[in-house]
Amino acid sequence: MSRLSSLLRQVETLDELLGADLKREVEALSERRAFGLNFERHIPETVELPDRPVRRGDKVRFLPQRGTSPASADGRLWRVGRIRRSSEGAVADLLPLRDSKDGQEMATRAVEDLVVVAEFRDPIYPGLVSTGKVHRGGDSPCHAVINAENFHALQVLLYTHEGKVDAIYIDPPYNSGARDWKYNNDYVDSEDAYRHSKWLAMMERRLKLAKRLLRPEKSVLIVAIDEREVHRLGLLLEQNFQGADIQMVTSVISAKGVVRPGKFSRVEEHLFVVTSGAAAVHPWHRNMLDPIEGDKGHTAGLEWLGLRRREPTSRRGERPNQFYPIFVDDRSNMIQSIGDAVGDEVDRDSVIAPEGTHAIWPVKPDGTEMLWGLTPNVLRRNWQQGFVRVSRKGTVQYLQTGTIAEIADGTITVTGRARDGSVIGAKPVDDETPTPKRVWNLASHNAEMGGTRMLSKLIPGRRFPFPKSLYAVEDILRFYLGETAEAVVLDFFAGSGTTAHAVMRLNEQDGGQRQCISITNNEVSPEEGDDLRGQGFRPGDPEWERWGICEYITKPRLEAAITGIAANGEPIKGDYEYTDEFPLSDGFAQNLEFFKMTYEAPRPVAHNRSFEAIAPLLWLRAGSRGRRIEKAKQDFDVADTYAVLFDLDASKEFLSAVGEAASVQFAFVVTDDDRGFQMVGGELPARVEAVRLYESYLSNFTINPGRS
Repeated sequence: MSRLSSLLRQVETLDELLGADLKREVEALSERRAFGLNFERHIPETVELPDRPVRRGDKVRFLPQRGTSPASADGRLWRVGRIRRSSEGAVADLLPLRDSKDGQEMATRAVEDLVVVAEFRDPIYPGLVSTGKVHRGGDSPCHAVINAENFHALQVLLYTHEGKVDAIYIDPPYNSGARDWKYNNDYVDSEDAYRHSKWLAMMERRLKLAKRLLRPEKSVLIVAIDEREVHRLGLLLEQNFQGADIQMVTSVISAKGVVRPGKFSRVEEHLFVVTSGAAAVHPWHRNMLDPIEGDKGHTAGLEWLGLRRREPTSRRGERPNQFYPIFVDDRSNMIQSIGDAVGDEVDRDSVIAPEGTHAIWPVKPDGTEMLWGLTPNVLRRNWQQGFVRVSRKGTVQYLQTGTIAEIADGTITVTGRARDGSVIGAKPVDDETPTPKRVWNLASHNAEMGGTRMLSKLIPGRRFPFPKSLYAVEDILRFYLGETAEAVVLDFFAGSGTTAHAVMRLNEQDGGQRQCISITNNEVSPEEGDDLRGQGFRPGDPEWERWGICEYITKPRLEAAITGIAANGEPIKGDYEYTDEFPLSDGFAQNLEFFKMTYEAPRPVAHNRSFEAIAPLLWLRAGSRGRRIEKAKQDFDVADTYAVLFDLDASKEFLSAVGEAASVQFAFVVTDDDRGFQMVGGELPARVEAVRLYESYLSNFTINPGRS
């Protein structure tokens, strides 16, 4: 209202009567509460950038002295006037950014005692630097993890992915009051009178950018939340996604509940699902609420029986052709082959197993030799069709003839196959695929079993508060992406990396080429921060950064998921369960690269002196697939999916090379010559999108700053 009040005063000086009339009308309007959500949007949002080099013109803040708490620091903002060298190192001369109330006009500080501060209304010029990669997926698109403040990282994605994201899944801070998130570099606790307004302001800024990233013709936004902000979040989504369809799913995440004296025990959390365009739920073989009889993990609706006969009349020698070896691969625990029947006179230990396998015989734990339930030929036929498997405990299991007949006539629907080829199926409801319900109660969604225990296997000894169940995230994404083999998924509150892990699971199940972009910061917990400060460390120090979420949790978790090797260097113990059951140590045939966001100066970018920082952005925009053009050249370079023309004089050769590279989709042209750019763009193949560097980059981040 301050701007409006100033205008009213100006009107009053010109026409007192008109000013009074306008003032009465404004006061009447201000007393009328608009329907919907009202909160303080004027609260500014800033972020400290401890890794950003201090430059002339930067906004900075004084760092607290080493070994002291942040409360001891001077919270004022300063502008760097100049940086000069002294006998003690680099020193900055500073001017107050705001009007000084104490008469101070200038200050001097060692550069190492300053931290750059970015206000969200300021333009940024970002780059990315690779901090590691895992490559096991051949030419599949590469998943990306970006270590950055998520608001700024979303601005990066406006350049690379505006209107191209198929699904966003986020699990934002729940605003519990337990110092679980920061606003303006301070933890928000239950004593903060404005914590709800701050949370809503923080979320709205990010949701507005997320909306621009989503594919308008078909996309989904999924937001997990608990009861503390669920109603406010619902209204916020209604206001910012007008015209979209919004539903809320309630999911049981801990049947034992969280005991709260004098209150109902909380067992659930909520998922807001916002769909745009043609996005719709694709029913699965479960309705997500009603139990399925015989449900034993991923084989819901199928009753697997042990192949070894148990009755006393089924000992070896009682029937011909039912005593034989089944050879199982030592590493994968999958059936490798089925041997021929062995005569009663043959010692089973004399049968040699193929290299890399071991033989399973129908022998009781006490050593009594029994019989298999099927002859070798019948078992081989059923195995080839996916009706035989080896359980995690090493027991050979099979489906009965009646179950196989129900699969053949459609009574039982086969919904997929496990890694060993065994069928995954469920009996349909009323002979139709069941419509999923809005209340979910699945054992696989238990946060402890699918979240905490999963992490303990991947990164032993490391803890992350309240990780999501891997299978819960996998299931919600499957409803919207199960029939979309190539999709871009974004999580900008990535935490431990569950969303990327779930996308890799989906790809593994159907051979999909979905790509996940995960954004997480590298914050430490409040307790860890206090301890590190006591040791004399500050944010930005290597000793501090190694304990941050991205470096200590997200990165090792996803590396372990892909390689099958836990953070302690040993093969991961245990198996995935439910929809797709196989050893965690098998890993995934996927590619992933880790990045850290940098903050570049616009002038070097414009003069082609920062190409290495910009290079990953071009690669991301072109689909994160194949070779990346890392360095500027004298003429041009053509990679798998994009090309860069550095010198217009080489345009003829460039156009010829792009024309021959059928997989190229983008051509980036470095030039200040508008006519030259139009000439090159006009001669490119229709399949290739022309982008002008660095004009497109600079204008994107100049016109898309945040609005506090």
